[in-house]
Amino acid sequence: MSTIEKNQPSLIRAWVSYDWANSVHSLVIASAIFPVFYTAMTRDEAGNPIKFLGLLPESAFNFSLAIAFFFVIILSPVLSSIADLIGNKIKFLRFFCYLGSFSCMSMFFFTSSELTWLGLLLNITGSVGFWGSLVFYNAYLPEIVSEEKMDSVSAKGYMFGYIGSVMLLSICLAMIQFAPEEKVSFFTRLSFLLTGFWWLGFGQIALSKLPNKVTNKEVPKDIFKSSFKGLSNTFKELNSYKNIRVFLAGFFFYSLAMQTIFLMAAMFGSSEIKMESSELIMTILLIQIEAILGAWIFSYLSGKIGNKITILIGIVIWIITCVIGYMIQPDHPDVKIHFYSMAALVGLVMGGLQALSRSTYAKLLPETEDTTTYFSFYDIFEKLALFLGLVIYGLLIEYTEGMKTSVLAMGLSFAISFVILLFYKMEKK
Repeated sequence: MSTIEKNQPSLIRAWVSYDWANSVHSLVIASAIFPVFYTAMTRDEAGNPIKFLGLLPESAFNFSLAIAFFFVIILSPVLSSIADLIGNKIKFLRFFCYLGSFSCMSMFFFTSSELTWLGLLLNITGSVGFWGSLVFYNAYLPEIVSEEKMDSVSAKGYMFGYIGSVMLLSICLAMIQFAPEEKVSFFTRLSFLLTGFWWLGFGQIALSKLPNKVTNKEVPKDIFKSSFKGLSNTFKELNSYKNIRVFLAGFFFYSLAMQTIFLMAAMFGSSEIKMESSELIMTILLIQIEAILGAWIFSYLSGKIGNKITILIGIVIWIITCVIGYMIQPDHPDVKIHFYSMAALVGLVMGGLQALSRSTYAKLLPETEDTTTYFSFYDIFEKLALFLGLVIYGLLIEYTEGMKTSVLAMGLSFAISFVILLFYKMEKK
C-alpha cells in the first residue's frame, strides 16, 4: 500500500478545486436558476400549475430529488467499499463527475412543459452525479490533511465552492437580464450548458492530480460479495464508537432540515410570497456570498470554542430561521423584508455548518485505510435524511396546499438534532 504524505499544498489545492468545480450545480441547478425556470415551464398562460402524473409541479420536483438520493443511498456504500478494496476511487469520482456535468448540459433541451419528464429525469441524473461524486471526494479529506487542519481545509473547500458558483451565477444572470425578452428562455437554458462545461472543465484539475491509494491486494473473483463483507465489517467497527453514533444521529436530523430548506428556498419564495424570479435569484446569490463569510466564521469559532458548541449555535440559528418562515404572512406589507431576514440567517449558517460537519466527522474517525467506506456512511445518513426530508416536504405541500407547515416541520427536526448532539464528545471512542 502506497502512503500519501499529508498537508501537501498541491494536493490540498487539487482537492479544493473540485469544490470550485462542482458547486455550480448546487447553486445554478439545485437552488437558483433551474428551480425558477422549472416553475415557469410548468405553468399555463394563466399562471396555473400544470400537473405531472397527477402531482403539483413542486411535489414532482421534490420527488425527483428524492429518487436521486435513493439511488445514491443504494449505490454509494457498495461502490465506496469496492473503491477502498481495489484503490481506484478516482475512477468513481470521474464517473459521477461526468454523469452530473453532462446531465447539466442536456438540460439545454428542456424547452417546454411537454418535456417536463426530461427536465425531471436530468434533475435526477445530475443530482446523482453531484452527490455520488461527493462520497469519494469527501473521503480524500482525512487522507491528505492532518487532523488539526481539517476544519480550515474543509471550510476552504466550501469557501472556494461558493466563490466559484457565485462567479458563474453572476455570468448567467447577466446573460439572462440583458437578453431580449424573446431570448430569455434560450439564455436561461444556455446557463445550464455553461454549468456543465464549468463542472467538467475545472473538475479535470482534481481528477488529474488527486492520487489513488494503490493496493497490493488481488481483486477478488466475487468483488461484490467481498465489498458487502467489507462494508459490514466497517459498519460494525463504526458502530462501536459511541461518539460517531451520536454525531451521525444528530447530523441526520439537522441535514434533513438544512438541505431540504436550501433546495426548496426558491420555490418557497415563488409559491408563498409571489416574488419575481429576478428577486429570488438575487436573494440566493446574496446567500451564497454571505455563506463564504459564514464558512470562515464557523471555522474560526470552532478553533476558539470547539466543534460541538459551534455546531449547536448553528442549529439554534436554523431553528429561529424556521420560525420566521412559518410566521411569514404573504399579505404583510413588509413580507419581502421578512423573507430577506430569513435568507440572511440561512446564508450565515449554511456554509459554516456544512464545512464543520464534514471536518467533525473526519476528526471522529479512527485511524483507517478504508476512508471511502467510512465516509459512505456519512453520505448515507446525509442522503437518507435528504430523501426523507423531501418526501415529508412534498407530502405536506400536497396535503396543506402550501409550504409553511413544511418549514415548521423542518424546525422540529433541527430541535431534535440539538437535543441529540448535547450528548456527543469530540473523542475517538
